Amino acid sequence: EVQLVESGGGLVQPGGSLRLSCTASGFTFSSSAMTWVRQAPGKGLEWVSSIYNRINNTYYADSVKGRFTISTDNAKNTLYLQMNSLKSEDTAVYYCNSRINFSDYWGQGTQVTVSS
Repeated sequence: EVQLVESGGGLVQPGGSLRLSCTASGFTFSSSAMTWVRQAPGKGLEWVSSIYNRINNTYYADSVKGRFTISTDNAKNTLYLQMNSLKSEDTAVYYCNSRINFSDYWGQGTQVTVSS
């Protein structure tokens, strides 16, 4: 059974940092593509970043480029999102996602709130 479990969200002031984690199980993490997606209050899903684990290629939305870093630890089957210089517009529920055999799998999400 595929499982994705996010953690690391919280309340942070503008300009601060957080690191989100997504622990995966039930599939071959080291050869999978992993994605972070977020949903701000009252808005739709927004793609944030992806990593193609097998070749370690990374991609970022323009809104987070230069501030966020996606990475993986294959020994721990864990996906990370290091978020720096956070802005109020980064407030959202953050989800990790993996597409496996043409099916999308999602974690339960972790809330990030950027506010003074």
